[in-house]
Amino acid sequence: MSSAASQHETLRLMLLRDTEAAGERLEAIAQRTGSGQSQEAASRVDAILEQVREQGDKALMELTERFDGVRPDPLRIPKADLEAAWNATSSDLQAALRLAHQRILAFHQRQTPVDLDITGEHGERLGRRWRPVERAGLYVPGGRASYPSTVLMNAVPAKVAGVKRLVMVTPPGPDGKVNQTVLAAAYLAGIDEIYRVGGAQAVAALAYGTESIPQVDVISGPGNLYVTLAKKAVYGRVSIDSLAGPSEVLVIADHSANAEHVAADLLAQAEHDPLAAAILLTTSESLALAMPAAIEAQLEGHPRAAITRQALNDWGLIVVCSNLEEAAQLSDRFAPEHLELQVEHPEPLADRIQQAGAIFLGAWTPEAVGDYLAGPNHTLPTSGTARFAGALCVETFMRHTSLIQFNRAALEATGGAVGTLADSEGLHSHAESVRRRLS
Repeated sequence: MSSAASQHETLRLMLLRDTEAAGERLEAIAQRTGSGQSQEAASRVDAILEQVREQGDKALMELTERFDGVRPDPLRIPKADLEAAWNATSSDLQAALRLAHQRILAFHQRQTPVDLDITGEHGERLGRRWRPVERAGLYVPGGRASYPSTVLMNAVPAKVAGVKRLVMVTPPGPDGKVNQTVLAAAYLAGIDEIYRVGGAQAVAALAYGTESIPQVDVISGPGNLYVTLAKKAVYGRVSIDSLAGPSEVLVIADHSANAEHVAADLLAQAEHDPLAAAILLTTSESLALAMPAAIEAQLEGHPRAAITRQALNDWGLIVVCSNLEEAAQLSDRFAPEHLELQVEHPEPLADRIQQAGAIFLGAWTPEAVGDYLAGPNHTLPTSGTARFAGALCVETFMRHTSLIQFNRAALEATGGAVGTLADSEGLHSHAESVRRRLS
């Protein structure tokens, strides 16, 4: 279907009233990328990783030319270009970037973990010490849009953690250049090592190192399916922040919600990507029935209408719930990346929710403020992984080491138990290492 045709395609937004059917549909939405397509892409990613590992910069040049249509020579963006990008940025946008940076920095500075140093009952010392990784790789996607907010959300926690070397990779545009605002955000965040390469090949370069790009310890930042599969493949050689899937929002709304606001927030998520999910759980029948028309009104003249319609038609959902408890149960079953509570009393409902990447409370908290400048990180678990994962944070760029120091009294008090446990496992020398000290 042509872009012009899809621009005016009829909106087919699924409406359900049965809880079990809604739960099944939510599970299908959560698993929307777990298909044979992923298996085919994984084999292509493996080939790219191997090519970069064997050929280094040469592979990066060839692969970028093949996939992005430009040859990134040189790979590294000169430092002078970063300052020039900042100076060429309008004063209004500079002020917005500064405000976002200040708020994100202030929030993440409060996250820095504290070392533990405990004295045990026998005088032994027990502790945990936090230290930053030495090198972090930051992936900033390009493609359908530019993401200066992703620069800030990845660079700030890494800087707060104390990482000495930040290496940013981002795909070049058709003209071979990187978006000016992305470079301006990098300049503001204090990143001066940026390479014009994206996709699985960029992840490979960060994981294995090339002649130009250093091997890093942690790779963070979202990307498309190929980037995600590449991060999955190199995990173990390096650490990663998460395996990001397509974005999603779930809105729980009651009779107090404004239909225009709800529609705007669903559209704000759907415009990201054809695979983005926008879900409304509501106790208001009238709100549910009003939603298609409210969305259509805002799609008129929308610059990303084709993408947005496809996302809503494929992965949009409205569910009429009997009460807010039913909505909360369905939400927890889905474990959304973004959860908006557009209800009369959002605080008790937020306390009830167990599984969500980020919760936005009340009518005055659109998810967009979290994307850009609220303070907490916008890199969040997707595709149901909020059941066990959380947002990107300062600790993502740190590792902790246990500290243990026994004295003779502590070993005498506990050595017998150590020997007994070692004997039970059949590990003779474990027990002997204690017994010989105490004999």
